[in-house]
Amino acid sequence: MYKVFFKSLFDFTLTLIGILLLSPLFVIVLIYLFIYNNGFPFFFQKRPGMDGKIFKIIKFKTMNDKKDSDGNLLPDSMRLTKVGNFIRKTSLDELPQLFNILKGDMSLIGPRPLLPEYLSLYSKEQQKRHLVKPGITGWAQVNGRNTISWQQKFELDVWYVNHVSFLLDIKILYRTILKVIHRSDINRSGEATTTRFKGNS
Repeated sequence: MYKVFFKSLFDFTLTLIGILLLSPLFVIVLIYLFIYNNGFPFFFQKRPGMDGKIFKIIKFKTMNDKKDSDGNLLPDSMRLTKVGNFIRKTSLDELPQLFNILKGDMSLIGPRPLLPEYLSLYSKEQQKRHLVKPGITGWAQVNGRNTISWQQKFELDVWYVNHVSFLLDIKILYRTILKVIHRSDINRSGEATTTRFKGNS
């Protein structure tokens, strides 16, 4: 019953409350990024949602668009701005996804929405992560996030899909808050972003 009906109500209610409470912070971050990113504070990217349906995720933009002499984007670590680094470490870059939840594309809790090109690389078991809406945070995020392997993440994602409950979502929300406060498990050592998934070989 919770998974089918009450989870959506839970998401909608907490998201509205969150937007109201965090709106001053949202505006401050928006202004800073507007200045530091030359008028482009948001980052849009296609991601697969429930049942693999593609939607556009919205995040605060933490990296600039600087390119090398050949016109290729510089490595992530070189494009991550000081302001962007702080925003990422405090997970403030995820705030705009609250509007993805209101649109019905995402949930507060669920497997993180990854890149569309990963869809063909999943095993049948890993594909189960798309049986629920993707979330801003999830079971994998509070159990290692970017410090664990892709295989471990997917195992945790599928475990969540098989055990969705109100108490589990509350537990994940609580542990997410602790992670944000302690700024833990943001990236692997020496990397600005997590490594790309290249399949199960």
